[in-house]
Amino acid sequence: MHMKSLLHFTENHRFCVYRDFCLSSLDSRMLSSVYQPMVGAFAISLYHLLFQQIPIEKLGYSPLEQQRRLFLTLGLEPSEKGRRYLIEQASLLEAVGLLQTCRIYMPEQEDYVYEYELQQPLSPAEFFNTQHLTLLLRDKIGKFAVLALREELWAREPEELSGPRGGHKENISLAFYDIFELNTHVIDYELEQALSEVSSARQPGVRVHEDENALNYADIILRFPKDSVNRTHVEKLRFNHEQMGVLNYVVHKYDLSVQDLCRLLDEDGAFAPDGSVALEELERRANLQFRQDKRRQEQREVYAGKVVALRQLEDPAEPTPMEHAVEMEYYVDVPVQFQSKCDIHQYNMMLRNEPYTRLLKTFFPGAVPDNFFDIFEKIDHSYKLPGEVINVLIHYLMSLLTSGGNEQRINRNFVEAIASNMLLKQVNTYEKAVQYIRDQSKVKGKQAAASGGGRTRTYGSKAARLKPDIPIAQESGAANAVSEEEFEEMLRMAAEMQASKNK
Repeated sequence: MHMKSLLHFTENHRFCVYRDFCLSSLDSRMLSSVYQPMVGAFAISLYHLLFQQIPIEKLGYSPLEQQRRLFLTLGLEPSEKGRRYLIEQASLLEAVGLLQTCRIYMPEQEDYVYEYELQQPLSPAEFFNTQHLTLLLRDKIGKFAVLALREELWAREPEELSGPRGGHKENISLAFYDIFELNTHVIDYELEQALSEVSSARQPGVRVHEDENALNYADIILRFPKDSVNRTHVEKLRFNHEQMGVLNYVVHKYDLSVQDLCRLLDEDGAFAPDGSVALEELERRANLQFRQDKRRQEQREVYAGKVVALRQLEDPAEPTPMEHAVEMEYYVDVPVQFQSKCDIHQYNMMLRNEPYTRLLKTFFPGAVPDNFFDIFEKIDHSYKLPGEVINVLIHYLMSLLTSGGNEQRINRNFVEAIASNMLLKQVNTYEKAVQYIRDQSKVKGKQAAASGGGRTRTYGSKAARLKPDIPIAQESGAANAVSEEEFEEMLRMAAEMQASKNK
């Protein structure tokens, strides 16, 4: 749990718990015999306490309550020492994959609400196939105890089946449609809507509002070929809201039409062997489609309307498609060209949630230069930096361009050097990216201050400081102006001095 100040995590803050599973006997055995030696008994007690916030026969969310209840139940003092200890125990659960903690900022109360999302313990097979967890357990209880524990949790196959006398195994199970027949001629939209409204499943991370432009299952299935080999995979998208969200993300990022999406889904390799969407391959092909359409500018203007810069910011009535909040301490300044079009809140929301392909078009309303787009395409597909990190990098480069005197540095090598440095420092979130560019700005400011007292000359990678430029006093025109009376007096005094010298 990342916490900069203990004032942000107190017994007065509210919390809720989310879980979508129920503990079985095997899960309880894994918690007591496997996870407890790694994280300790107090952390497991915290896990059980959070689990009990929701009735055992239900899934979903617990009511909002103050964290004072956690402190009192666990016997912790609501002091700085108690807060630190609770944070440490929650961090142990997070490290072994039993808990995910999120902090939600509530603008109305100007305070935070904490959401504890519990994760189900791994099964014995999954746990012992996870190398870092197995090694941690070995360090805690020893190698032979780990082997003995694995034997206790696994019931072996009978020898008659596993030996050489065992015959060939044949799967004779019947499929669902071999037994049951459904009425697929009528689609009950009312039932589907009601089921989706009361569903306990959720999509973690970005929360997406209902968007009129978002594609639904009916848009795809009506245009998808009936004789396609991928038809069965597409039909499974009907109740898979998570996979539909992935498709809408690709459509939004690369400006695809429903016909383009159907054509991409009809190709080989669009789906993984388990029937899920192969996101990386689909993005690669969608990017090729996007680049081809970009070169055909006239065709793009017909079906895409030549995306208007900052279309959402110019129309406040249009709902924001993303709701991934940005904390005010990580706000960046609005560039000069956007100050008349949006405020600082809208600009930072756009940096946090828009794909980099659309952000580039806001900086280049006419057309994004190909060489500039190629740079960030390589960063996206080769460096695998998250979209919000790429957006912050674009903001940083644009601020260098508008600051003056840095145009010659904005090239491919310069941008890739920054991206490599980000990758090396594991800058993988929006907050880390903002902090990175702030640190870079401080370094540049110190270098400018160090070179302000005199001239510098660069020798390799070091800057040698030369003598400062000393201003030379120059005579003004008023000092040279002499009146006629003064000139005659000067001539008289010179004549007298000459006469006295001759005597």
